Amino acid sequence: MQRLTALLFTVSACAVLAACGAPTADEEQDASAPAADMSADDSASMDEGLDGAQDMMDEAEGAEAGSLSWALEGDWRGDDAQARDAYRHPQETLEFFGIDPSGRVMEIWPGGGWYTDVLAPWINANGGEYIAVWSDIAPDNERALAFRQSFEDKFGDEPFGDVTMATFDSETGPIAEPGSVDAIVTFRNTHSWMSRGIAEKAFSDFYDALAPGGVLGLVQHRLPADRVQDPRASTGYVQQDLVVSMAEEAGFELVEASEINANPADTADHPFGVWTLPPVSRTSDFGEPADPNFDRAPYDAIGESDRMTLLFRKPAGE
Repeated sequence: MQRLTALLFTVSACAVLAACGAPTADEEQDASAPAADMSADDSASMDEGLDGAQDMMDEAEGAEAGSLSWALEGDWRGDDAQARDAYRHPQETLEFFGIDPSGRVMEIWPGGGWYTDVLAPWINANGGEYIAVWSDIAPDNERALAFRQSFEDKFGDEPFGDVTMATFDSETGPIAEPGSVDAIVTFRNTHSWMSRGIAEKAFSDFYDALAPGGVLGLVQHRLPADRVQDPRASTGYVQQDLVVSMAEEAGFELVEASEINANPADTADHPFGVWTLPPVSRTSDFGEPADPNFDRAPYDAIGESDRMTLLFRKPAGE
């Protein structure tokens, strides 16, 4: 197993949410979820990846080795993960972001690694560097630490390459040397930064890490513009104009917005926020037992959430 390089810039002593909790990728928990809780969706994703690690050296059929299609068709991706491609459009999204797999590419709060399964082997095959940026974890948060360790174990071997680990959170310092990263991507995390009051820091930290001309690709659950925005984004939905404004205040330029991940059927007004929809499919408030009488049919029919897909760039002259 190849080593994982740790970038230890600052480690805060406070208890914070790890990639298995609410403020992480894959909308596995709501904004009030405690740090140690891992959703069944994230757990299953990790288990599938570990089970498939033994034979993931087999090249995917029908795609040129090293291509994005090859990474998407890889044996290391479980059937459940590939089934969600229909909602998450990873090929179209990464192509829209213009990611160069030979560069230094950073993913913020990757959760169970749904996108890591695609990004890491693709980048490794093209001589680039994939950097997984996790939230800070308190030393006594054993479950969160174990979840992060399982992530490191899974993505510490071929075809994923030498995955680099870094940390971003409320008390952390720079996530990389200034100007050293070519691209940053983040999926369904903006509401979590808002819930913890660190959205301004997030965009500022990303801006500092990117090289001039570097790109930030962002996907986020979208709140209709005519709705009232909760400053803490407790439903998981955020207005697109607000996200653009926060990025621009940090210095980014909006290059383009795409409807790749749009879902017009999503009304964004569900009883348990965005987590009412698949893949979390909540039937009760967080911490409460599942409600067997809750009618899931209309929410399952909607599918996954309506999402904005935004491409920002750090000005080349910076």
